[in-house]
Amino acid sequence: MTRPAPNSATHAPPPAESVGPLERGLAVLRALAAPGADDRTRHSDLVRSTGLARSTVDRVVSTLERLGLARGDGREVALAPRVLELSGAYLAACGIPAALGPAAERLADEFDESVSVAVPDADGAGARFALQTTRRRTMSLALRIGDLLPAERCAPGALFAAGWDAAGWAAWRARREAAAPAADFTALPTPARPQDPGSFEERAARAASDGWAGDDQLVEPGLVAVAVPVRDAAGRTVCAMSVVSHTSRHTLDSLRDAVLPRLRAVRGELEAALAAPRPTPGTTAGEAGASPVAAPDSAADPSSAAKRELGPGFLQSLARGLAVLAALGADRGNGMTLTEVAGATGLARATARRSLLTLEHLGYVGYAAADRRRFRLLPRVLELGCARLSGLGLAEIAQPHLAALAGLVHESASLAVLDGSDIHYVARVPTVRIMSVNITVGTRFPAYATSMGRVLLAGLAPGSRPVLPDALPALTRHTVTSRAALGRIIERAAADEHALVDQELEEGLRSIAVPVRDGSGRVVAAVNVAEHAGHGTPEEMRAALLPALHETARLIEADLRAASSIAGRG
Repeated sequence: MTRPAPNSATHAPPPAESVGPLERGLAVLRALAAPGADDRTRHSDLVRSTGLARSTVDRVVSTLERLGLARGDGREVALAPRVLELSGAYLAACGIPAALGPAAERLADEFDESVSVAVPDADGAGARFALQTTRRRTMSLALRIGDLLPAERCAPGALFAAGWDAAGWAAWRARREAAAPAADFTALPTPARPQDPGSFEERAARAASDGWAGDDQLVEPGLVAVAVPVRDAAGRTVCAMSVVSHTSRHTLDSLRDAVLPRLRAVRGELEAALAAPRPTPGTTAGEAGASPVAAPDSAADPSSAAKRELGPGFLQSLARGLAVLAALGADRGNGMTLTEVAGATGLARATARRSLLTLEHLGYVGYAAADRRRFRLLPRVLELGCARLSGLGLAEIAQPHLAALAGLVHESASLAVLDGSDIHYVARVPTVRIMSVNITVGTRFPAYATSMGRVLLAGLAPGSRPVLPDALPALTRHTVTSRAALGRIIERAAADEHALVDQELEEGLRSIAVPVRDGSGRVVAAVNVAEHAGHGTPEEMRAALLPALHETARLIEADLRAASSIAGRG
């Protein structure tokens, strides 16, 4: 029998070997990721929400910024997309999205309903979502990966509670009587309907006997769900798969009749997929090696260089602890030993051990079921910004980097994607001048006459490029109008990793662009800088702007990889 473990972060004192800077750093990350927190948080607000001294908050924030997990200006700070690599480590290690994602997508298509997978939260508080396959319609599911629901207000919670013993129920009642703040739960849109604690016990007992559980508008009015447990070889409920609908489409009874037979039929397939051996981790996003705070196979502690450079403003113990957390993403179901963690991070065994004990105390790391010498990540890792940032799109990811680029080169910076034979501006940071380029988000131009268009066309295989006429329209007297000549220019752009267009779109306008690639190496966007042709020669433009453009593309690509470590698993 299982039971919800007590919340070690609040119910037990820290171990004697606890790493204080790691505890304080995680407290700041939690505050930045908390439901209701502003997109940008003042340092003074972090002082109030964490109870830490201002000097401590400043050092934590400085360290998080150096690690690429946050960005700020000295007064305000926000989480950066690369913090998602911590959640990606958990998702890679637990294997649930990779194993169950294809079946969830197939079932969502079959039912034309949203399908989700939730895992029991580490302290028994509820169900945390690890996979979402959403069907978009006017009334659609808005839960995000990482969101947490109370056990008593969702179908997966009843399935998890079905395995609790008497001590587990006692822990749940104690938490309920302590009136845990609703802010602990990231997905509570409405107050709970009055509910006798006994009714949850009855639903859990019924779930244990029936092998499924329902949610009849417990989360919010109009939402109904049916869930089945997915168990491991020992019979423990590892996660629960739910089909979610709206009362405009189904009652709970009609949803049960429509989906439960099929869910039961595929449960064996789901459990086999979850139990199947998993490949050794590589360097894909979210796996060990991709994180800015982990350095697998490193012979030395990578935080040492930052400490030497920044001195007391860099909390090396925090960086090391986060490296340990990220390195556990290499676990493939059996946990990792202390020796393996130390080897993956380049840390001494004693240093890695202290970080592991601290993370275990805080509920982010647990012991493998079969061997307490092996450590594994727990679902609570998903509270570190996953729900807040997992919905970021390309434009939102790129915007801060474009702002930094525009501030550095003092020219407008833009990001565009290919849409047929046109480019479509999706993000832009203009500069303020008496004479400026009048382009806004949503603007479209023909790809053949623009630097971003040529970079985007160069990213396609020759057979996949849009078919253009033999003679292209001349937009200025400089426009390349021969399809054959354009083809040679595009091939050169592919080889050079950039394209420069000199007054071909408009007289007096010159621009230079570089590609932006996703985690698989596919060109998904282009970033450019445009200036007046009178500012210098094309060669001078390349020398002045190309290094900054490539660095901006690299930073956007790192954030895209981090985001794909979450979104790409669903």
